[in-house]
Amino acid sequence: MFIETEPTPNPATMKFLPGRVLSEGGSVDCPSPEAAAALSPLAERLFQLDGVAGVMIGRESVAVTKTDAASWGVLKLQVLGLLVEHLTLGHRILCEDRVAESAAVESDGGIGGRIKALIETRVRPVVARDGGDIVFDRFDDGIVYLRMKGACAGCPSATLTLKNGVEAMLKTYVPEVVAVRQVV
Repeated sequence: MFIETEPTPNPATMKFLPGRVLSEGGSVDCPSPEAAAALSPLAERLFQLDGVAGVMIGRESVAVTKTDAASWGVLKLQVLGLLVEHLTLGHRILCEDRVAESAAVESDGGIGGRIKALIETRVRPVVARDGGDIVFDRFDDGIVYLRMKGACAGCPSATLTLKNGVEAMLKTYVPEVVAVRQVV
C-alpha cells in the first residue's frame, strides 16, 4: 500500500492520502483521544502515538496535527506505518453509528439553510484539499459562527481565510450576513 503525504498551510498538520475512500459521510474531527474513542478506531490508534494532538478523517485523507514538541521527521514515519497496518488488515476506520449521530443536522430552509448550503458546496471542498474543514455552527443576529477543524484549527492563515474568503463570499450571496466568527 502506498500512502502519499502533503503538507498543509498549517505547519503542525500533515495530510495522508491512502488512495481510497475512508469516510462516505464527510469529515470526522477527533480533536482529542476521547473524541477518537467515540468516533474512530483509526483515530484512537493514532492518538496512541507520542506527539499526535489531533486527527481529522476526510473522505479520502487523514489529517494529523502534531504537538509543538513533536518532529515530523519521526512522527510522519510512525503515522505512515500505523495507517498501512490498519488499512491493510481491514480494521474499522469509523464507528458508523456514532458518526451518523454526531453528523445529524436539522434541515433549515431559511438564512441558516442558505448559509449551510454555501458552506457545503463552496467552502468545505476547498479547505478539505488542505486537510481541514469548516462547519456551520449557527447564525445569530447577522453573525455566522463557524468551527474550524483539522488543519484549519490553529492554522496561522485561518483568520485570513475566514475574513477575506468565507465572509466576503457569504456577504455576497446572503446579504443578511454582517460578519463571520470562529467558534473555539
